[in-house]
Amino acid sequence: MTPDRSDVEGGSSSKRIAILGAGSIGLYYGARLALAGNRVRFLVRSDRDAIETRGIVLREGGKVETVFPANAFSSAEEVGPVDLVFVTLKTTANFELPRLLKPLLHAQTAVVTLQNGLGNEDFLATLVPPENVLGGLCFIASMRTAPGEVTCFQRGSVTLGERAAAAGDRTRAIGALFEQAGIPCRVVDRLDDARWRKLIWNIPFNGLSIAAGGIPTDAICANPALVAEVRALMSEVLTAAAALGYVIPEEFAQKQFEVTPGMGAYQPSSLVDFLAKRPVEVDPIWGEPLRRAHAAGAKVPRMEMLYALLKQLVGETRA
Repeated sequence: MTPDRSDVEGGSSSKRIAILGAGSIGLYYGARLALAGNRVRFLVRSDRDAIETRGIVLREGGKVETVFPANAFSSAEEVGPVDLVFVTLKTTANFELPRLLKPLLHAQTAVVTLQNGLGNEDFLATLVPPENVLGGLCFIASMRTAPGEVTCFQRGSVTLGERAAAAGDRTRAIGALFEQAGIPCRVVDRLDDARWRKLIWNIPFNGLSIAAGGIPTDAICANPALVAEVRALMSEVLTAAAALGYVIPEEFAQKQFEVTPGMGAYQPSSLVDFLAKRPVEVDPIWGEPLRRAHAAGAKVPRMEMLYALLKQLVGETRA
C-alpha cells in the first residue's frame, strides 16, 4: 500500500524536495532531510516495495532511525514538480537525466548534483536553466546495506556551491536545510576548487581499492607500498589543481589521509560497483580530471597510469 504522504510531508510552506537516485547517498541525505520535517520524495527503482513496507532505515553510530511512511515513487511523473532536486544517481546513469528531470521541474526549480567527479554541473546546464544548477560534494562514508537501508560510518559534511557564480541567498538557504538536518554544510564561492579537494581522496582511494585487487580502505592504509602510492597520487592531484588555479594546502591532503583509517573496512563506492559488476564512474573521477590536468600542462604520470589500468580492469569485468 502506498503511504499517506500527508503524514510525512510537513507544513505547506516547506519546500518540496525530490531525491533522484536512492543509493546510499540519496537514501541518507533524503532521510535526514525528511526526519528534519521537509517534504521529501524519493524516486526509486528496485527498492520501492521494501521502502513502502518498512520505510527507510538509517544505521549510524549504533543507532537505528526509520523514516516511515516514506514517499517512494517509481516514476518522475508520479513525483511531479518540486522546488529542489538532489541528483544522487551515479554519473554512469546521466543519460537518463533528460527523461527523469523534466517532470520534476518548474521555472525556479533548483537542481543540485551530489555526484562524483568533474563536469556534472556543465551537463545539467544543458538540461535546465544554467542559473538553476548547483553542485555539492559529499564527504561521507556510507553504504546501502539492504533495500531501503543505509549504514553511515562517518557523517562528514557537505560542501555546496553554484555552478558558475558566487554563492547567493538560495545556496545559503539550501545549506541551512542540511544544517537543520544535522549535516554540517560549507557554502563556497568556487565550486571547482571544492571538487578538486574531493578528488584528493577519491582519485587514490577509489582507484586503488579496485586496482589493488578489490580491497577496502583499511587494507590500503595497512600496506606501506599502497600508502606511498596514495600519497604520491594525492600530490599529483594537488599539482593538477594548482595548475588550474586552485591552490590547496598540503595539510588538507594530509587530513584526508588521516581520517581514512577510522572508517574501518570501508568499501568506496567505485569498489562496490566494480565488485557488483556495475558500471564504474571512471571518466568523471579519473578521466575528466586527467584531461583538465593535461590541458593545464600538469605532469601527472601516476594519474595517467591509474586511469589506464582502471579502464582495462573495468572493461574486463564487462566482457
